[in-house]
Amino acid sequence: MQPKRCFLVLLLLIPVWLVSACGQDATSTPDASPAVFESKRLLAEQILADQGLRDVLAKAKDLLATGFTAGEGYEEVWIRDFATFIEISCQVREHDEIRDKLLMFFRFQGDDGNIVDGFMPAADEGAGYDFIVKDSVPGFKAHKNTVATDQESSLVQAVARFVRTTSDTTILDEVIDGRTVRRRMSRALEYLLDHRWSDEHGLLWGGTTVDWGDVRPDHEWGVVLDKSSHRAIDVYDNAMFLIAIADYISLPGHDPETRADWAEVHTTVSETVRARLWDPDRQQFVAHLYLDDSPFPDDVDESGIYYHGGTMTAIAAGLLTPDEIAASLARMVENVRLSGAPSIGLTVYPPYPEGVFKNPILTVPYTYQNGGDWTWFGGRMIQQLVAHGMVEEAYREIRPMVDRVLANDGFWEWYTKDNEPAGWGTFRGSAGALGRAIEMLFEWAEKTVR
Repeated sequence: MQPKRCFLVLLLLIPVWLVSACGQDATSTPDASPAVFESKRLLAEQILADQGLRDVLAKAKDLLATGFTAGEGYEEVWIRDFATFIEISCQVREHDEIRDKLLMFFRFQGDDGNIVDGFMPAADEGAGYDFIVKDSVPGFKAHKNTVATDQESSLVQAVARFVRTTSDTTILDEVIDGRTVRRRMSRALEYLLDHRWSDEHGLLWGGTTVDWGDVRPDHEWGVVLDKSSHRAIDVYDNAMFLIAIADYISLPGHDPETRADWAEVHTTVSETVRARLWDPDRQQFVAHLYLDDSPFPDDVDESGIYYHGGTMTAIAAGLLTPDEIAASLARMVENVRLSGAPSIGLTVYPPYPEGVFKNPILTVPYTYQNGGDWTWFGGRMIQQLVAHGMVEEAYREIRPMVDRVLANDGFWEWYTKDNEPAGWGTFRGSAGALGRAIEMLFEWAEKTVR
């Protein structure tokens, strides 16, 4: 189970968001200054009086009450999306229904432990994937985008959020094809070590994509690995893995040896990410560490490209110090200014130049994952700012996202540099990420004014 490279230290870098989820408040350090306290109180009152926040949260709940697919243009339930809106879904849908959706992913789990991207009714046409069918799951089919390395981590995170939100621990002991969910979660994490682990670099690899994206540049569609793929290591995949490990060992019922083993993996990967992927001079993460060669032309210099989503995920994984988090936000805000983008949901800056992606949806800068603005990730950055006590900054940066939901009457998949909505207008990932960020602002504000 363990990676080939290990450290003697068994410290677990528990992320702030996990501490907060367990009942502690990362923002509760008292400040003796009456002026500062009054400023916080005024900010809290302003947040609580903000009708726009309340309206958008209500819209998010209304949308999430209607189903579990990624949005109107998607026929399947995707785990990378579901994991980001499951907490609000638990408020507006029956818990047994949500539990069944989670168990479906385990029913499709591969013999090697891998987790599919999504499942859908077998009668639906789909989008041309190489579908997976099982006799034990009649009426449904599934698929896996093998270029990505976040499906296993996303499912573990989703189960942990379900347990934290509902207090239903019985799902962990549910038996599917002879294995408990608890064991299947471990098998999912082990799959990453067994099949996506680089012995040379001591980190997980995946296909080359933009930031958190799932489309490779060297193929017209680009969601499946093949002989022409370029394997690479990035911070997003490894940070997602770290969050999943921390989530897994936070669940009740594990034996001490299991917790210690996974804590060691967590420490190993955390330290290696810092050593291999963090550029202290540029104060940013390296875009890609290639196992072989790069798919991009020689004149594409990735050293200057800043990944907003990967950085946010690294913050959630506890990989950055408070000063580095503040510097990261400042960099994101500056990137928004330089690019003319509408919010810190901007994926990357600068975007990759025109023509380096074969998939037409990515080939033009500032489109889709190549510099598009995604509330799905921007909302999660707001969550991290609140969790780390940067509430004034969080409130400032959430306003453009709130305003455009109201202006466009929907949770659009992504936005152009000109703040025009694109994709589908019922994207549940955006609703979940932004809705949870608003809830966290309200929770902080209510505690502050008491």
